[in-house]
Amino acid sequence: MPQPDLFADLNDRSREVFRRVVEAYLDTGEPVGSRTLTRSMPVSAATIRNVMQDLEHMGLLESPHVSAGRFPTQLGLRLFVDGLMEVGPIGPEDRAHIAEIMGNVPADTAAMLDRVSTALSTLTRGASVVLMPRQEEAPLKHIEFVSLAPDRALVILVFADGRVENRLFTPPPGQTPSSLREAGNFLSARGEGHTLHELRRDIADHLTRARQDLDTLAAQLVETGLASWDADASDPRLIVRGRANLLENEAADLDRIRSLFDDLERKRDIARFLELAEEAQGVRIFIGSENELFSLSGSSLVVSPYMNADRRIVGAVGVIGPTRLNYGRIVPIVDYTAQLVGKALSDRKG
Repeated sequence: MPQPDLFADLNDRSREVFRRVVEAYLDTGEPVGSRTLTRSMPVSAATIRNVMQDLEHMGLLESPHVSAGRFPTQLGLRLFVDGLMEVGPIGPEDRAHIAEIMGNVPADTAAMLDRVSTALSTLTRGASVVLMPRQEEAPLKHIEFVSLAPDRALVILVFADGRVENRLFTPPPGQTPSSLREAGNFLSARGEGHTLHELRRDIADHLTRARQDLDTLAAQLVETGLASWDADASDPRLIVRGRANLLENEAADLDRIRSLFDDLERKRDIARFLELAEEAQGVRIFIGSENELFSLSGSSLVVSPYMNADRRIVGAVGVIGPTRLNYGRIVPIVDYTAQLVGKALSDRKG
């Protein structure tokens, strides 16, 4: 992150030159020369060159070679994004496009988010990433254990919405039919009206306080069974769209971009991706190496969390692109999309 003193070190002229250099670079992707700026600023090329040299010494601009123009460093982009970038509302065309996608969304949440990811990629000409929410579990109605073999058992889960699931697991050694029945009766009594996650947390507390309520084998069965169910029940999924867009934008560094997408497609660091969004509400911008998840590619990430009806962060939407992203346009698009996704999820729960 840039030092706050950098803002104070820039006078009005330096700020204006710096802002124009960054905006021109983000628009064209090319280094910006002093003569380009003289067309829109009432100062000489020599004056602008002096200012640009000062900005280069401060680490905000750099040049591919002596006679070329300048472009912003990662530090310069961060300074621009934090203090000089103007972010307005989402444009009417972008709003209409996203609203059209969200206006007739499929009933299935996964299908809806897949369309949202495609829309983001199309609008931004970057790669979109959408982290799906963990599947909301229905409350339990009944639990029953059935012994199949000394080392195999079946648990039958009946949910309040009518869904029935049968899951195999390995019970503790030495289990008996009576311990299975006792565990099933105990869990059905305590679990009715609660999700598996809530029940597991309740049982952990209960076993600490009153382990004598169950014999040792039944207690082991409770702990082993619920731990495995919880791990299987909620595995977030990452949707990635627009790989070709990013490859086109970063043709000079294809190997590193491919490495980024290989990691994403293997679903590594998904938990870290959600943490990035949860660390602060609203849109967050990670430039280059600031973000350990995408630093290998030298790309930027614009990401925003979305919430469910309980105002709990359950997923995130974002755009990956080159560091010269049009941040002023992308930020409101990502923010607006995240709000619409959250509203759609809340309306469905209601």
